[in-house]
Amino acid sequence: MNKLLFNLAILAIFFASFNKCTQNPPVVEGDIRDVILENRHPYFSLDVTHYPQKDKTLPVGIFDSGTGGLAVLDVILNFDKYNNSDLSYSVNGDGVRDFSGEYFVYLGDQANMPYGNYEKEHNVPLLKEHVIKDVHFLLDKKYYPTEQARRYKNDKSPVKAIVIACNTATAYGKNDIEAFLERAGLDIKVIGVIDAGVRAALEVIGKEEDASIGVMATAGTVASQGYVRTLREQIKQLGYTGRIEIFQQAGVGLAGAIDGASDYIAREAQSCRSDYRGPSDTNSDVPIDTAILGCYNFDWSEGKMLYEGDRSRPEHIQINSIKNYIAYHVVSLMEQIRKAPDAPPLKAVILGCTHYPFFTDEFAAQFARLYQYKEKGRYVYRHLMAEHIPLLDPSENTAKELFAYLKSAGLLNNSDLKRSEFYISVPNRNNPNIQLDSLGQFTYAYKYGRKAGRIQEYVKRVPFSKKVIPGQTVQRLQNKIPFTFELIRAFNRQNDKTAALTEAVRF
Repeated sequence: MNKLLFNLAILAIFFASFNKCTQNPPVVEGDIRDVILENRHPYFSLDVTHYPQKDKTLPVGIFDSGTGGLAVLDVILNFDKYNNSDLSYSVNGDGVRDFSGEYFVYLGDQANMPYGNYEKEHNVPLLKEHVIKDVHFLLDKKYYPTEQARRYKNDKSPVKAIVIACNTATAYGKNDIEAFLERAGLDIKVIGVIDAGVRAALEVIGKEEDASIGVMATAGTVASQGYVRTLREQIKQLGYTGRIEIFQQAGVGLAGAIDGASDYIAREAQSCRSDYRGPSDTNSDVPIDTAILGCYNFDWSEGKMLYEGDRSRPEHIQINSIKNYIAYHVVSLMEQIRKAPDAPPLKAVILGCTHYPFFTDEFAAQFARLYQYKEKGRYVYRHLMAEHIPLLDPSENTAKELFAYLKSAGLLNNSDLKRSEFYISVPNRNNPNIQLDSLGQFTYAYKYGRKAGRIQEYVKRVPFSKKVIPGQTVQRLQNKIPFTFELIRAFNRQNDKTAALTEAVRF
């Protein structure tokens, strides 16, 4: 009897321990790079010894802080600047997609976005940790089939090259990624979007021309000075002799609003919100200047602006639509130039956040409106801007650099784009340490207040589905990038990794 009770006690301890391990993912102290390479965490481990290097049959990995990087991927997927028969460069291409023989693995770290806020909240170490975790995911084989799954699967393909489809991650993490790969003994090319954006901007400005260049990016990218530093380096190296001024506009709230982050947008709201963190007449960091409300030309209808008091003299103003965010930031950029002494005209704008190219038409409309904008019969901004300002998406040059690398390294594949895979991060509800708001997202304080070095599964990386992506984001993807959207749908419907999902949540 005593022996039976003893055995039952042992079994109880075993099952309690097993249950604890499956429900409460372990926490390991240390630098994420050490944890990965020393195999100190069951999820964040990587077998670099047997990594299939220089294998052209592998996919290309691409990651961003959310769904914005799909705009970069879409440009890559539709890129046609080479003749596929002999791989020679041709401006007009040959009518065949250059990457038609490749396939891609995409990760959007939606749960931890926007990345641009980590610098603002003085937590760059955590941002860098997220970036290395993103790279680990692309290199490794692990993923969760659904957000409810307690166990991960281990059959995702590793990658042969990495594209950082995020300006903030490029600015703060590219060097760290390259150092990590070198330490791991992995010869994997890393391509970031900042160098590509700089090249695109300088291509539209003459070497002896005076011009201003605008950089519209997240607060983190702006604070990193990544674009300014790279522009200055390239201006010098390429022998530009004209006076070139650089103006940066930190797009606080815009990327978050595009991805539906509740800190910046709540489409159902009809009154001011206490948890709003975007531009406002009461936010000294990103103020709405009530003296120039006419310049912003906000759309005040149907809750697109939230405020208190009378419409003629609104107070506690909050932006609640993507179009109004764009209007605010374009005006703010032009106000910087207007207040600068003797600034040359704005002749190029880099859309330095991967979310922004989804709304190129809206940006263009705002610049065109300001070119025509008058007060008291006088143009306010016309002398400060070209009539037609190129809005430059770094994605085109990113695609060009990727193709050139795969070609020179002998890594061009003969596979099928329809094999591409799409994953997104969601809060890991099996981790008792996480803190969620009423919408099931990380609270702002928790998201940006966590400390680097406490390695744990804050999130699960799961396949794209309607269940984990807001409906309006799904609609935007379908409308803006239809070819890529069809690949996402094909992944949902055909890949057995999503077999556990019901038809109701598929694209």
